[in-house]
Amino acid sequence: MAVLKIENLHAKVENQEILKGVSLEIKGGETHAIMGPNGTGKSTLASVIMGHPRYEVTAGTITLDGADVLEMETDERARAGLFLAMQAPQEVPGVTNSDFIKTAMNARLDEGENVSLFKFIKELDTAVAKLKMREDLPHRYLNDGFSGGEKKRNEILQMRMLKPAIAILDEIDSGLDIDALKIVGENVTEMKNPDLGMLLITHYSRILDYIAADHVHVMMKGRIVKSGSTDLMHKIDQDGYDWIKEELGIEDERVVPEENEEGILLGSCATREALEK
Repeated sequence: MAVLKIENLHAKVENQEILKGVSLEIKGGETHAIMGPNGTGKSTLASVIMGHPRYEVTAGTITLDGADVLEMETDERARAGLFLAMQAPQEVPGVTNSDFIKTAMNARLDEGENVSLFKFIKELDTAVAKLKMREDLPHRYLNDGFSGGEKKRNEILQMRMLKPAIAILDEIDSGLDIDALKIVGENVTEMKNPDLGMLLITHYSRILDYIAADHVHVMMKGRIVKSGSTDLMHKIDQDGYDWIKEELGIEDERVVPEENEEGILLGSCATREALEK
């Protein structure tokens, strides 16, 4: 059973501190949901866990089964069992879905070992059918020309095939219509097992109608300010976040001022595109 442990994590981008003391422990078999308004550090947490080079960790630790995650390169984190379903998946023309997934699966095996082609094709065809994606998906370039909903389902396809130990799902519900949301939710729920720990990052509670969360956390000011059961989620759905701000004496829940948020997001996208070239 994998254990991802985050303790007193602080991180910044350029001169702006975003994470200000995040502590969280996710074990295999558990599903944690992090909710919160825009600009509170949720997606930054996902990026820092996976090692996005734009973010600098200034304090705190991240360990996976006791191993120091912060000492690992991004590919090492993925091979160790961490997985990120991105909020905005990138298009990669020239690389087919099947080649991308098979290469990623082989990278997690011992040197000299390869995934059985027969087993790979059978599993991929089954996963594509479960996600109700186009039959030609294995031969299409990665996310190239995909709709927003197709891109999100393609992230879950990769998750099904890679079978990570800890999966971080960053706003997989954004941009999905109700039918696609149901398909994604059912597929993620089907994958729940004692060997998989999940972190769902979302603005809204609707994804939690399809994926049951064991723990619900609220993020404001770059840290987790409140945790509870699904009762907390239902209260947020009914009353919003103002009662939490009033209870904790928080006037402005954002970490990044709204006028600066677009620049930071564009910078993150530019860095990611540069890495892919």
